[in-house]
Amino acid sequence: MRLGVLQETYPNERRVALIPALAPQYAKLGFEALVQSGAGAGAYHTDDAYRQAGAQVLPTREAVLAEADIILTVRTAGANPNFEADLPYIRAGQIWVGFMEPLYRPQGVQQLAARGATAFAMELIPRITRAQSMDALSSMATVAGYKAVLLAAHLSPSMFPLLMSAAGTVSPARVFVIGAGVAGLQAMATAKRLGAAVSGYDVRPATREQVESVGAKFVELPLEVAGAETAGGYARALEEDTLRRQQDLLGEHLIQHEVVITTAAVPGKRAPLLIPRRVVEAMPAGSVIVDLAAEWSGNCELTQPGEIVQHGGVSIVGAVNLPATAPIDASMLYSRNLYNLLAHLHKVGMLAEPTPDHTDEIARETLVALGGRITHPRVAPSAG
Repeated sequence: MRLGVLQETYPNERRVALIPALAPQYAKLGFEALVQSGAGAGAYHTDDAYRQAGAQVLPTREAVLAEADIILTVRTAGANPNFEADLPYIRAGQIWVGFMEPLYRPQGVQQLAARGATAFAMELIPRITRAQSMDALSSMATVAGYKAVLLAAHLSPSMFPLLMSAAGTVSPARVFVIGAGVAGLQAMATAKRLGAAVSGYDVRPATREQVESVGAKFVELPLEVAGAETAGGYARALEEDTLRRQQDLLGEHLIQHEVVITTAAVPGKRAPLLIPRRVVEAMPAGSVIVDLAAEWSGNCELTQPGEIVQHGGVSIVGAVNLPATAPIDASMLYSRNLYNLLAHLHKVGMLAEPTPDHTDEIARETLVALGGRITHPRVAPSAG
């Protein structure tokens, strides 16, 4: 089968779905790589590097779409507002793999299904042990958490570490991270390495040990939350009264910190609103909020995706697609996630004969569209 690798069209996207080093590994599985000219430029991979790795470089996007059986992407369907330009070139039976936002923006997957394409969404990799090497959400969250701290340190008018000099002592910056998922834990660890005094909070009490393991202080709120975690390990959406109480309790801690990084998200739903305007207005001037949930409406009421909003001396960063700002390593990690998934789907026969009721959990859970319809039980209701 022929793998097609396209140049990404999402704004400021610099990652690529296949790095040259993996082309020979795909070849061993019987796949031929077709790469659009310039596809790897944003991640500093040249066309010659792909040719030397055994891939065929085609001059146009249309040529790749016309010849490839499987299209590997970073952001497509609902995860890319420019996706519709590809629709006329998508043919029935063609397999698309990438981030698609099927639960939050299912319209893109609907369009793929309408063209008769088969779609596998990277967001739906099940959180089970044997799928860890395919978990692109975790890989990209690691990059996002790291970059969020660097962005906050750049924007903050204060330095992060404790410094002592003849002129006096500089106190460490106080950093508060909301959410102890992969991105949150990486943010805590990075801020700690930079010398900040780090605190972390998560609605799931079981994350205390993880927060403390990276050197942060776990903040526990007097808030009773039953069933705060789903079977897949994600945080569950809270009831309205509980969420309002959480806002008030968090606000008491937020106003004591110079830097706040939020990572709270619920799959398929609007991100929980944790920082209302009134809390922002109570924070000290010069404070920085980096909202990693900006693409899903944000954890802060004042967040604007892709913008830095100034309000009462507080900078609110609507962080969008931070992994693309570290394209070399992010592309390497994502490419390996894709390769591990494709190798697995090939092994269980899901590429040759896709079926929504496959016995393999990974194959079954990542398939979202087949034969002109949306087949995933969690995606179909939201897609109508």
